[in-house]
Amino acid sequence: VQLQASGGGLVQTGGSLRLSCVGSGRTFNMDAMAWFRQAPGQEREFVAAFGWLGGGTYYDDSVKGRFTISRDNAKNSLYLQMNSLKPEDTAVYYCAASAPLRNGARPPRRDEIDYWGQGTLVTVSS
Repeated sequence: VQLQASGGGLVQTGGSLRLSCVGSGRTFNMDAMAWFRQAPGQEREFVAAFGWLGGGTYYDDSVKGRFTISRDNAKNSLYLQMNSLKPEDTAVYYCAASAPLRNGARPPRRDEIDYWGQGTLVTVSS
């Protein structure tokens, strides 16, 4: 089972990037699917997610109104459209999946993640 993230790169402040994550090995349709990020010297933090069993979308306050999470179950894929990027968005971005063994109208916690992608670096220059 694998998650493969891509789409990172270098962009100027105010620019946009679209991250993609493709799953293989099993389907993730019922999983909670999420994006986390980790800046240098900091802990990995939640960015955005779909809840378990397809329920709800969730965003960290720092990205609300700028980032949009989406998914294509037919392609076993997850996306993150990032607009109005800021230097503080610079980080390695990880896609993640949490198996439908849990419930609750909330995003998955970091300790509930069962599968992590390898990460893709986003650098926003000022």
